[in-house]
Amino acid sequence: MEQVETCTGFRSGFVALTGRPNAGKSTLVNAVVGKKVSIVSNTPQTTRHRFRAVVTTDDYQLILVDTPGIHKPMDILGEELNRTAIKALESVDAISYVLDATKPFGSGDEWVLKMIKDIKVPRILVVSKSDLSFEKKVQEQINSATTVSSFDDVVVISALKGHNIPAFVELASKYLPLGPRWFPPDTDTDQPLELIISEFIREKVLTSTFDELPHAVGLIVEELSFDEAKNLYRISAEIYVERQSQKGIIIGAGGEKIKQIGTEARIDLEHFLGARVFLDLRVKLRKGWRRDLSQIRRFGYGEGV
Repeated sequence: MEQVETCTGFRSGFVALTGRPNAGKSTLVNAVVGKKVSIVSNTPQTTRHRFRAVVTTDDYQLILVDTPGIHKPMDILGEELNRTAIKALESVDAISYVLDATKPFGSGDEWVLKMIKDIKVPRILVVSKSDLSFEKKVQEQINSATTVSSFDDVVVISALKGHNIPAFVELASKYLPLGPRWFPPDTDTDQPLELIISEFIREKVLTSTFDELPHAVGLIVEELSFDEAKNLYRISAEIYVERQSQKGIIIGAGGEKIKQIGTEARIDLEHFLGARVFLDLRVKLRKGWRRDLSQIRRFGYGEGV
């Protein structure tokens, strides 16, 4: 990452979002940026990458680092996602612990807070999904979290409704040190285009198949080209699953499911890219890929890329 510009009195830095899976971290990122840059679903471990989103004003540049939800891993993929999440916290200026207001504070939350207890930076407790909870429950969450760990600030938000998002941004930005503009002012995210495209497609697989194969899906963009004259992106992507039955679920009867996935992904991609999209999807079998570190990293998950 190259330093772009140094300004007198300008502040810049990195604030990590961490917490359990499905706490609302990616929804918060999208709300802060003001558009969809990170995928969202009800499936745990939806986020598989360390994802940077950038907010630039005249006074500061805030880089939010979205991380995979920290959890007790069941396979090598889970171990890699945890490693990614923990590594993302090593060089940040502050940590925002995102706590779901709709779920009881429990041993999982305590386990995550224990995992990050030795990281000596300011901490913000972000209670998310307040629109789906009650004031009493929110206060209970705050009391439980602050009993287990110390926080420098607390903010209650609803990323979906936009409640207190500006307050969160201002709160996070106050911990930024003097520094340069690391990214051009019009940057929303530093993610490679191929990765964003693959994640947009994977989101549609998750939302279309629900709980039938939540973690078994890996995705690679094999070809990407842009025809400037036609304002058209041509994208070829491969969806990988672990079992033959999962392949059938994604393809669907008469190919209807894969057509639905492609249509929904194309709509999102055209909105994001500002151009027409021709999308070719193929489903392939790769048995046991979540237990194969080389394959996990081929998909771009973990710290080996």
